[in-house]
Amino acid sequence: MNDGIKKSSKYNKRADGSVAPWYSAWTARIILFVVLLLFLLPIYWMVVSAVKSPEELAQYPPSLWPKVWHWENFGNATKMMPFLTYFRNTVIITALSTLFNVLANFIIAYGFSCIEWPWRNKIFFVVIATLFIPMPVTLIPMFDFWAGLHTINTFIPLVVPALFGSGFNIFLLRQFMSQIPKDLLDAGRVDGASEWKLAWSVVFPMTGPALTAIAIFSAVGAWNDFMGPLIYLHDEKVQTLAIGLQFFKSTGGTDVNYGLLMAASVLVLLPLVLLFFVFQRYFISGITMGAFK
Repeated sequence: MNDGIKKSSKYNKRADGSVAPWYSAWTARIILFVVLLLFLLPIYWMVVSAVKSPEELAQYPPSLWPKVWHWENFGNATKMMPFLTYFRNTVIITALSTLFNVLANFIIAYGFSCIEWPWRNKIFFVVIATLFIPMPVTLIPMFDFWAGLHTINTFIPLVVPALFGSGFNIFLLRQFMSQIPKDLLDAGRVDGASEWKLAWSVVFPMTGPALTAIAIFSAVGAWNDFMGPLIYLHDEKVQTLAIGLQFFKSTGGTDVNYGLLMAASVLVLLPLVLLFFVFQRYFISGITMGAFK
């Protein structure tokens, strides 16, 4: 009993060492639960709307629970558009973008964190400054660039830029790598290990949580990307799911079947939800940078 009280008081301590009142932890949990419900409400409404009939969706006030569950909406949604083609294209773009992002950002961050060279910090500040460049500024020049290379209507403009790194991902990895003991790397260099071997044999396994976080960010960004496919992909055979969802609005005019639209949205969202739940432990570790003591 005493051990339990000691453990409880330990976790209720404030930064100044004083013990927080017993109700503070419950208040924090209640607030977090309310915020969680607010974030889950749109997802709940999307899932519920996906299994309603058009007549029930048109009712006012709307029902919070379907009277009849129309599971056939999911099958009908995939028949309204070439779902498998869009799904295949999205998976290819997401997989390549994620792979290129992980490899490129790791190599760049390793150079900024584990190798000493002149002007390293100043150039790193320039990389961070790229985060403040708005996307519309580079939209037309990049389109002209890829059009000049005759790569419009291909996946190249959507996946090749990942090979040049991202300011945020480089920053995240650099901060994570800065916790790796320098003595460990110096010992490897003394033993004759090359920088390439140190990077892939020592640093790469130790930065697993941060790399997982970057992979999730990259996968979510590529999977949900709408502007990129809209600009560079014109043929139906190379379009993605994000563009496919607009099919329901463009073909229905003012009479949009929101049940099928919500069903298709659930199918598009489901892989991302599964991805996060599978890798959430590594994702949180990578964000908090708690893998090293």
